[in-house]
Amino acid sequence: MKKIIFYPLFILLFSLSSCSMFEIDNYKAPAETIKGEVVDVATGKSVLTDQGSEGIRVRLTEVSYGDNVTPNPDFYCMPDGTFQNTKLFKGKYNIRIDGPFIPLVRADQSGTPIADESTTMEISGVTTVKFEVQPFLNVEWVGNPTVSNGQIIAKVRVTRGVSETDFKSKVEPMGNYNSTFLNITDIRLFVSYSSSVGYRARDDRWSNKIEYTGSDFNPLVGQTITIKSAGSIPPGRNVFIRAAARINFDTPVGSGTRRWNYNEPTEVLIP
Repeated sequence: MKKIIFYPLFILLFSLSSCSMFEIDNYKAPAETIKGEVVDVATGKSVLTDQGSEGIRVRLTEVSYGDNVTPNPDFYCMPDGTFQNTKLFKGKYNIRIDGPFIPLVRADQSGTPIADESTTMEISGVTTVKFEVQPFLNVEWVGNPTVSNGQIIAKVRVTRGVSETDFKSKVEPMGNYNSTFLNITDIRLFVSYSSSVGYRARDDRWSNKIEYTGSDFNPLVGQTITIKSAGSIPPGRNVFIRAAARINFDTPVGSGTRRWNYNEPTEVLIP
C-alpha cells in the first residue's frame, strides 16, 4: 500500500520540479529613463509646482501592445517643474501631465475627445520630453522680503497666465462650465527650513494664507499684495519661503484637487 501511494507522489514532485514555476526569472530589470520639463508656452519659463500630489501629476501608459492598458503608477514633478523616472521598460508610452494649467487632454461629457496634447513616444535609454502649457496663474515676488520681530513681510503679484476668454473657450466644451472656475481663492506664504518649501514641506507655525470669497480678488490681479508669516520665527534661523495662488478649478476635472501655481523659493535670515 505504501508503494502505491509513494509512486504517484514521486511523479507529481518530479513534474513540478521541471515546470516553469521553478525557472529563474531572467528578465532584465527596468532601466530606461524619461526626463521631462513643463514650461509656460507664452514665456518659456518653468511652471513651478509642489513636490507631491498637489503638484504636477505625470502619468505614463505603455501602449506597445495596444491602447487598452493600465497606466503605470503616477509620479510627480519636482518643485522646479521637471520630472524623471529611471525605472522603465523599453517601449512605446503615452505621457500625460495634469497640473495648474489648461488640461492637455479634454473631452466632452459623453467622453468624445476635444483635444489631446499628451505625447506618445518610444522610451529607450535616456529620453527627454518638454510640455508647453498655459498656467492658470503667474506668481512673482515684488522686491525682497523684510523681517520685523521674527515675522516675514513679503510682497507678491498674481497675474493670469491664460486669458478669461481662452480659458472659457477650452474648458466650457468639457461641460458643466461655471464662471466661478476663474475665481482666485487664496494666496499662501509657505515657510520651511527646507529649500523644497511648499504645501508638502511647510512649517505650520509660520506659514500663512489670505483667502478670498467669490470674485473678490479680481480687482487685485496684477496688484502688489502684502502677506506676512504667522507667529514669530526665532532669531538666528535661516528659513525658505514661497508664495502660491490657485483658482477654483480642479485638475484633472472631477478629481477635487485644486493645484497652486508657485513662485521660486527664496531664503530669509531671521536676525
